[in-house]
Amino acid sequence: MHVGLLKETAVRERRVALVPDSVARLIKAGDSVTVERGAGAAAWFADEAYLAAGAILGDARDAAAADIVCKVQRPTDAELSAFTRPTVLIALVGRDPAATPETLAARGVTLLALERVPRSTRAQAMDVLSSQATVAGYKAALMGASSLPRFLPMLTTAAGSLTPAKALILGAGVAGLQAIATSRRLGAVVTGFDVRAAAAEEVLSLGAKFLAPEAIAADAATAGGYAKELADDQQQRVLAAIGGAMAQADLVISTAAIPGKAAPRLITRAMVETMKPGSVIVDVSAETGGNCELTQPGETVVHHGVTIVGPLNLPSTMSMHASQMFSRNVQTLVDLLRKDGKVVLDMNDDIVKVMCLNPPQTGNAQ
Repeated sequence: MHVGLLKETAVRERRVALVPDSVARLIKAGDSVTVERGAGAAAWFADEAYLAAGAILGDARDAAAADIVCKVQRPTDAELSAFTRPTVLIALVGRDPAATPETLAARGVTLLALERVPRSTRAQAMDVLSSQATVAGYKAALMGASSLPRFLPMLTTAAGSLTPAKALILGAGVAGLQAIATSRRLGAVVTGFDVRAAAAEEVLSLGAKFLAPEAIAADAATAGGYAKELADDQQQRVLAAIGGAMAQADLVISTAAIPGKAAPRLITRAMVETMKPGSVIVDVSAETGGNCELTQPGETVVHHGVTIVGPLNLPSTMSMHASQMFSRNVQTLVDLLRKDGKVVLDMNDDIVKVMCLNPPQTGNAQ
């Protein structure tokens, strides 16, 4: 089986879909791997490391001519021109029209969307969203700490004692839990919030308090464990609970997301205006519209003395470790698709059928 690795060209994207260690594992399993020159450079993986792992270096057309092509971000119009034969593309899709199933199918490209990996025990090792959310939550806590005009931990010095900062983390998914853990390690007094009742145990296990509004309902989580949209009355009670906590917080990290939809609006202008001057909000969900009404994606703004940070593609800012985790997820998926040295798309497989947006018209094998 021939595997190709393409270089990323998207703005702010420094990750690579396969690192040399994963390439070596694929080759050991019997695959051949072609890597576009410079594919791993932005993540600090040199071409020489891929050669040492047993890969072949080539240009974009060489890599795109493989049976399976691996990429982090969706292909641009320019990148699609490199695809000249039927292949299986593994990538994050996002919302770019260039990556619609119809456009790809016209070039013989069958798309496996990494965002659609199901939340199941069997698919856990392929869950790119979870692995990258770990990076995002960690980095968000560091960004918050560096943006604050005060220490996070309690300090006792010859100049007097300083009280610890209070951090409020909205959303207790993977990113939120990592933000809680990191903020705690940095010494903050942390409170976690989530509409899913099941999240309380995880928040408390990290040594944080749990903000439990009356709005929490048994049906606030999907079958896959994600939060889902609330009814209007529940949403109002959620906003009331968050608003009361924000007035006391020095740092707010918002990570709430609903898969496939715009980020839920949890922080209003009025809430921001109740916060203390010098407080900081890091809106991890800025890329999907933001949890805060005042968030400007990709920008840092100050409103009423509160700094609001709207970072984009946080995992890419830690490209080395983000790529290592992303790569292991992708490698595990490639292993799943390999049958007797060939790519087989089994539409009866509960993972493949969910991820595949445009199944090939003839047969299961590519």
